[in-house]
Amino acid sequence: SWILNVKDLNGKHVFITGCDSGFGNLLAKQLDQRGFHVIAACLIEKGSRELLACTSLSLKTVILNLTDSSSIANAVEFVKQETDGEGLFGLVNNAGRATPMAPTDWMQIDDFHTILDVNLMGLIEITLKLLPLLKKAKGRVINVASVMGRLAFLGGGYCLSKWGVEAFSYILRRDMQHFGVKVSIIEPGCFKTGVTSSEVIERDLLRLWNQLTPEVRESYGDKYFVECKFSMKRLCDSDISKVTKCMEHALIAKYPRTRYGSGWDAKFFWLPLSYAPTLLSDMMLRMLLPTPAATLG
Repeated sequence: SWILNVKDLNGKHVFITGCDSGFGNLLAKQLDQRGFHVIAACLIEKGSRELLACTSLSLKTVILNLTDSSSIANAVEFVKQETDGEGLFGLVNNAGRATPMAPTDWMQIDDFHTILDVNLMGLIEITLKLLPLLKKAKGRVINVASVMGRLAFLGGGYCLSKWGVEAFSYILRRDMQHFGVKVSIIEPGCFKTGVTSSEVIERDLLRLWNQLTPEVRESYGDKYFVECKFSMKRLCDSDISKVTKCMEHALIAKYPRTRYGSGWDAKFFWLPLSYAPTLLSDMMLRMLLPTPAATLG
């Protein structure tokens, strides 16, 4: 490999959130094989059991609910004990949720809290609590944002949370550079993971659709609701290793990048579109996304 790597990575501790499935799950397995001491945070016991069954004895799991401060405190205490005075070399903030995702006038304020409490506030809280350990090891923070942290086009808390993650990561990187802590952002395009599961997206869309007033429902039309379900899953890539390779580079390269666009759609469509004039990006998005019935005709 042409990458100039950090020396003596063997046995260094890395804490990864959201390891039940998807990117976090695959990264935990890959880093375990590389010889890292992985501490994998899972939301449920089932995720923890399945991960322990297919990894080495040095991988440890802990249950973590990012919406619960006491759960965060427990996980941090577990990490402190596991690192045993050495500090934490890597924090990968991967846990998150995408739904509910729908037009803004379908939403209630609680729908925003559901996502922001995990993706942004939870991420910030656990990072703040782990900073002393990261500073001690002159470690790395890898925050998973999204192309939607650069181009906002779907209603709900997801885009907001990812723009927040981008801003928090930039500020953290500038604050921590004085202490030898490096901060990178991963910006995946659309990948098939538990977060983008069509079953979850459709269930949430149906719930929101059913609670709309007749006026709002009529202004969108049944056809919009059907097309909405399809447009959400049209562009998803199933090769999630494209994302975990970026995470690995951010952890082991001597000079990690500030931002990593992951996936062809991110690199060649969404990120370039984010730099385009608004007139052009709006036109492209109108072509890709369904149109409400009230504007047709």
